[in-house]
Amino acid sequence: MRSCVIHAAKDLRIETQPDPVIGAGGVVVRVRAGGICGSDLHYFQDGRIGDFVIREPFVPGHEFCGEVVETGAAVTRVKAGDRVAIHPGRACGRCAYCREGQPNLCQAIYFMGSASRFPHMQGGFREMVAVEEEQCYPITADIPFGEIAFAEPLSVALHAGQRAGNLVGKRVLVSGAGPIGQLVLLAARRAGCGHVTVTDILDHPLAIAQAGGADAVVNVAAGDAGVAAAGAAIGGFDVAFEVSGFPAALNTVIEAVRPGATIVLVGSPPAGLSPVLANRIMTRELTLRGAFRFGHEFADAVSCLQSRRIDVRPLLSRTVPMTEAVAAFAAARDRAHNIKVIVAF
Repeated sequence: MRSCVIHAAKDLRIETQPDPVIGAGGVVVRVRAGGICGSDLHYFQDGRIGDFVIREPFVPGHEFCGEVVETGAAVTRVKAGDRVAIHPGRACGRCAYCREGQPNLCQAIYFMGSASRFPHMQGGFREMVAVEEEQCYPITADIPFGEIAFAEPLSVALHAGQRAGNLVGKRVLVSGAGPIGQLVLLAARRAGCGHVTVTDILDHPLAIAQAGGADAVVNVAAGDAGVAAAGAAIGGFDVAFEVSGFPAALNTVIEAVRPGATIVLVGSPPAGLSPVLANRIMTRELTLRGAFRFGHEFADAVSCLQSRRIDVRPLLSRTVPMTEAVAAFAAARDRAHNIKVIVAF
């Protein structure tokens, strides 16, 4: 089978690898679509994301779906020919975090498409992949694979919303209008928020956000004065999601929210120390929460996509064949024109 393999920064190759082999509880899936995530872009562009550095040939991709082609003897939930969304994480199910309903914090989790461990946890950007039965979520034939590939990032957005608490009627700020920021906007709307302001440094993603339900958008390329003005106009932000991953953006959010507000850190900051306005967090009694991957939101994400209760079609910018994977990654980096780029297999 053919796979997309990153060897180092800016070195992505299409290579032939052995077909997957499964055990009794395994499933072989023919991958049909995979979304390029921000972490995939970092691995391709920089050879790392934060502290996770590529140290061996690495297959990226954790936003993927496809068709079952083979099942192990003990598999009962899916069969050959079924269309499935794939949960990329396999938590241990036994540790304290798993028992307490936080599988995303499991220290033994196998999360596909991540270089956080060595040997690396190889991802789904290949023609066929072996997964476990519990990772497979059957989908119907009336939803395109390109939309179902959003299940993983939508799960991230839904989990971020859970970390924020009750959003009904809340005035929300979303900092960063990339794919996750757009999905956080849609998730916040689904959760009943009263008002959403979205910020970014580019006009194209802000236009998509406005069409997707943002009440206000602010271009912060020239400074953050507009964010403060947007907050003042509605009486202050109750909840903010920092999705860009830039420390300066987090400080803008800290200054923009009202006293007593909750800030959810969703974007991945750079490795090492980041300057944060800790005094402002203390004196204004702000609550700062992290949101890492997702817990049990995947099934909900699949359901929302299948029913189009959350419609991601406006976010799907381009679909590129696997043989042109380098061009697909280049397109995904072009945030001035694209939101989500899908690789077709």
